[in-house]
Amino acid sequence: MSSYILCQTKKANIPYYIENISINIYSIEELCYYLYHNLYLIDHTIINERLCRWLEEELDLPKLAAKVRPHLGKFSGIEDVLYPIFKEINYLTYEELRTLNGKLARLDSEETIVREKKKGDALVENGMYVNAIHVYQNLLEKEETLKGKDDLLESIEHNLGCTYSYLFQMEKALECFWKAYTIKKRKEALKVYLLAYKMVRTPKEYESRKKELAADGELIKEIQDALSRFSKMPEKKTEMHQVDGMIEEFIKEYHRSTGV
Repeated sequence: MSSYILCQTKKANIPYYIENISINIYSIEELCYYLYHNLYLIDHTIINERLCRWLEEELDLPKLAAKVRPHLGKFSGIEDVLYPIFKEINYLTYEELRTLNGKLARLDSEETIVREKKKGDALVENGMYVNAIHVYQNLLEKEETLKGKDDLLESIEHNLGCTYSYLFQMEKALECFWKAYTIKKRKEALKVYLLAYKMVRTPKEYESRKKELAADGELIKEIQDALSRFSKMPEKKTEMHQVDGMIEEFIKEYHRSTGV
């Protein structure tokens, strides 16, 4: 698949602009690559009449455009659009097609609110932090929908905090990390909160907060170990970039432990 970007078909003179992650694509291979790796970002901003015209006019693929066009605005599953596009250049191997089928089946079975949360996650992975914040905030406004879904709510708050930290808005990040922790009071959520707290507040404030939360010795040692590891890194980092790196490490640990 996909490890290649050599063009089998014509390269466009005018690129197709993908709004979700603000990139231009010039070939059917690049389009396939984007679609395969960003299932949760496929929506009407990508699959629309503009795409069909681009396939026709820029890539000389009128037959493919004709296959896609009937599904615009009404396809019940994104496979209605994906399969014709991938098949155009036999983009997927048999194993990759099986993997894709599994991913699409899981996506189709997910609640809308879960898919939206994963859309926010995908935007973060692509560095579109402001867009991701809007997605997470819109989800948090749906209080009724989130009732009884504590794992999902915690994950949204946590990921929103992470996104703010990537933008170095650490006060907002702290607020989100605290909200995430209070939902289920998981150790991993507390660890991220205290790490961020230590890096943006004074030592005295950190010691006081640590006592207020009755953080145990094991957790404090894990935070200290993380700080020690990053302080020994050879490249010079600003304090805020240290926050970013250490929080990133704890984010991965959080997701491994919670599965969300």
